[in-house]
Amino acid sequence: MSGDLIRVSEIFGPTIQGEGVLIGQPTVFVRTGGCDYRCSWCDSLHAVESAYRDTWTAMSVPDIWAEVERLSGKSPLMVSLSGGNPAIQPLGPLIEHGKRRGYRFALETQGSLARDWFSSLDVLVLSPKPPSSGMEYDRQTLVDCTARAGEGPRVVLKFVVFDEADYAFARSVSAGFPQLSVYLQPGNHTPPPPDAEDFPIDVEGIMGRMHWLIDRVMADRWFAATVLPQLHVLLWGNRRGV
Repeated sequence: MSGDLIRVSEIFGPTIQGEGVLIGQPTVFVRTGGCDYRCSWCDSLHAVESAYRDTWTAMSVPDIWAEVERLSGKSPLMVSLSGGNPAIQPLGPLIEHGKRRGYRFALETQGSLARDWFSSLDVLVLSPKPPSSGMEYDRQTLVDCTARAGEGPRVVLKFVVFDEADYAFARSVSAGFPQLSVYLQPGNHTPPPPDAEDFPIDVEGIMGRMHWLIDRVMADRWFAATVLPQLHVLLWGNRRGV
């Protein structure tokens, strides 16, 4: 693939951001294809697994931007860059292109790859993967990501929490970055098959973990943490494109 092209899994919206620091904000999503992780509970395998590579499209910045403007009616709003791991893709030119037109950009990544263009973002969400994911955590790469971001974007931490080990991980990692706001969300144990049109969710399980997580945070007096659900999952289940 040419270095000038971006591998795109899907572009959709506008809809609301369903989680984290921008929850509820009108957003157009550009979901890239490819990831350097394989989390056990991944909810976007269609943008991760190479088996779905033939559904991804190598797109130029003008082509991506034409679709963003079509969806948004050329009214500037937040553009969320997600994946997979969007840090794999050469997104700097897209961000610059959109910001010249008044759009804002947020990116969520596990923090495994640091890029100079992070400094051009408005919001950088670093979401280190907890023990339940089956992935390893490298603190130095997270440090590198914050350094590359510099004073440009607002940088926050977001953690998916399923159990005590995940909660302890979130507390430990957060303690090493006291300057960053922290967002916690209960995990979803029922990610959909990549080619499913719709798929039921375990609402009772999610809400049970939500109640447990709130109680846990309050008992520890961890008042710097913000606890939120995955609002889009509660509203629309595991459907793609919302």
